[in-house]
Amino acid sequence: MVVVMPVINEERHLRDSVLRLLEQDYQGPLDIVIAVGPSRDATHAIAEQISIEHANVHVVENPSGKTPTGLNAAITFMDSDIVVRVDGHAMVSSDYVRTGVETLASTGADNVGGIMDAEGSTPTESAIAAAMKSAFGVGGAAFHIGGEAGPALTVYLGCFQRSALDRVGGYDETMVRAQDWEMNYRIRQSGGQVWFTPMMRVSYRPRPTLRALARQYHDYGRWRREVARRHPDTVSLRYLAAPLTVVGVGTGLVLAVVGLTTGTTWLTALGIAAPAVYVAGNLVASAHTTLRYKLAPTSAMVLPAVFATMHGAWGTGFLRGVRG
Repeated sequence: MVVVMPVINEERHLRDSVLRLLEQDYQGPLDIVIAVGPSRDATHAIAEQISIEHANVHVVENPSGKTPTGLNAAITFMDSDIVVRVDGHAMVSSDYVRTGVETLASTGADNVGGIMDAEGSTPTESAIAAAMKSAFGVGGAAFHIGGEAGPALTVYLGCFQRSALDRVGGYDETMVRAQDWEMNYRIRQSGGQVWFTPMMRVSYRPRPTLRALARQYHDYGRWRREVARRHPDTVSLRYLAAPLTVVGVGTGLVLAVVGLTTGTTWLTALGIAAPAVYVAGNLVASAHTTLRYKLAPTSAMVLPAVFATMHGAWGTGFLRGVRG
């Protein structure tokens, strides 16, 4: 059993994340391979120190810093029939690995994964975490909002049969983002199965600021567009919702300005309609999410801005694309 972990600039969470893995109740040998990219903080030193303290923790270099390159380097470093992917800011439950292995065996799937359980420690992080578990924020994917166990298009992180990774040639190193979605697509296209189970839960630490969230979701949108370009059959209304919203709101604002400038009342009203509908939907969703997750007032106040940031950044990133 090998756990692979690509990291860059993860000094804040890396040690805690690795310690969670070292505390697994899995009854069998477990090695951890950390692929360290060029970092601006003490990530490399922390990884090296952990490897000195624990003989089953290994460090490999990832000069490019790209996630899929680091994953492939970590996977090829050690031979194992099962490969578990974990991120440097992910906190897994003590039964995570065991549950993954058992689910692989009971379902015959090639990859199994669970819930990306976002948790924040500041008002902004808590608002972002709630938005990342909301259907309004991220759509209806089970790994975000939960659901029944069963086949899935993709899952968060994953516990893989090594044979499936070898069959599809590993991670596509040209996919700087969305490499998990693209990998799971190729597994399914090769006749394999991807399985979601709510029994596997990962505590995810969200970005600490709206600016960092915007960068993250802009990249998500750009690279999801690239998946759509390469695999047109993956396009769905769920993935078009954010870019269509950006186009609708942007067009509406332009029409409203033109209407105000020219004194055309009907054009102003028409232009205001789309932004007004989005704002109303955002506020209703924010109120519902606040009540569901019992957010503090300081988090509730920033939640509408979090939703708008996620939708706007993802949508503009999708419209821009990787080649834009």
